[in-house]
Amino acid sequence: MKAVILAGGQSKRLRPLTDDKPKTMVEIGGRPIIEWQIDWLKSHGVTSFVILANYKRDVLINHLGSGEKFGIKTAFAIEDGPLGTGGALKNAAHILSSDKEFLMVNGDVISDIDVGHLKLGANDVAALSLVPLKSPYGVIQTDNSKITRFDEKPTLNEFWINAGIYLMSSEIFDYLPEKGDMEKTAFPELAKENRLAGIKFDSAYWRSVDTVKDVEEVGKDLEGRKLIK
Repeated sequence: MKAVILAGGQSKRLRPLTDDKPKTMVEIGGRPIIEWQIDWLKSHGVTSFVILANYKRDVLINHLGSGEKFGIKTAFAIEDGPLGTGGALKNAAHILSSDKEFLMVNGDVISDIDVGHLKLGANDVAALSLVPLKSPYGVIQTDNSKITRFDEKPTLNEFWINAGIYLMSSEIFDYLPEKGDMEKTAFPELAKENRLAGIKFDSAYWRSVDTVKDVEEVGKDLEGRKLIK
C-alpha cells in the first residue's frame, strides 16, 4: 500500500523555521518531521510514498531523492501553486488512481497510531483517524464560587478531532475539488452520504506541529519516549 504525505505547506506560524524549507522539513529532535513519518509508516509495512509538494519543494526533493537511502520508494506530485488539501491530492490522481486503497497523512503530524486499524466498510470512501481533544489551556474545576482543582491542559475524552491520518479508496477522487480543502468539501459530502468512517484511537500518541512552541514540546515528548538519544 502507498502512503501519501501532504508536504507542500509553508506554515507562517512556524516562521522563521519555514523561511527556507517546507513545514514537513522542520526538524524535531534533529530530524525533519517527514523522516519521523517515514519511520513510523515503515514500521507498519509501508515502503512506497507519494509526496505532495509545493512550497520550497526543491529542499524536499533533494533531501528524499528516490527514497533509496531511507529504504523506500518515492514519487512526487508537484503543485504550481497552492491547491488546498483536496486539490493537492487530486493533482496526484495519475499516480494513485490505480491503487484500490492508500493512506494519507498531513505533513505536520507526529504520531504512533497503528494505521493497520484503519478499515473501510463496504460503502466507505474514506476512514479518518480520530483522537481525543487535548485542551490548549489549563481547566479550572469549581464548586459554586470556590475553585477546587486545576487541571493543566487535560485531554477531553468526550470530544474527538480529525488526526489528519486517513485510509482512502480511489473513489475519493470523484469527490475532490480542483482547488480547495477536502475537509470543507469532500468530507462533509461523504458524511452526508454516510460513506465516511471514523476510527477512534484513545491512547495513541498524536501531535500536530503548528508553532515553534510545538516543535519544542514534541521534541521533549519524543525524548521522553526514548526515540531521541
